Amino acid sequence: MDLNRTFFVTTVCWQRVPFFKNAGKAELLMEVLEHYQQEQKYALHEFVIMPDHLHVLITPAEDLSLERTLQLIKGGFSYRVGKLERKRGLVWQESFTNHHVRDEDDYEGHALYIRTNPVRAGLVERAEDYPYSSASVRRKRSA
Repeated sequence: MDLNRTFFVTTVCWQRVPFFKNAGKAELLMEVLEHYQQEQKYALHEFVIMPDHLHVLITPAEDLSLERTLQLIKGGFSYRVGKLERKRGLVWQESFTNHHVRDEDDYEGHALYIRTNPVRAGLVERAEDYPYSSASVRRKRSA
């Protein structure tokens, strides 16, 4: 992992609409995240899809900027959901916030924040029980 290119990123749904309360849309975003990771556009270390926002701990590919990486994720999802629903509409706020990960402690702190976000929000009692996160995905893969 290249901490020089690793970021904690948050991007929010348009007007904080809880777009991802819909399981199908949350699962579609998980497919998009996996698709671009398989295409080696980035290394996705941790993620959580909350009802109205997304957190990722991500390292873009050497030839991609962080901005382009988020454009792939957000645009890829918006395109796919638009095709499914046969309508266009805003899904995401235009921008995103990011924090450049400084060191291993900073990385671990943000990873823990992502994994426990659904617990803090009262959505589940245990991080592993939230289906739209890397905490849950890891549990399923090891089972």
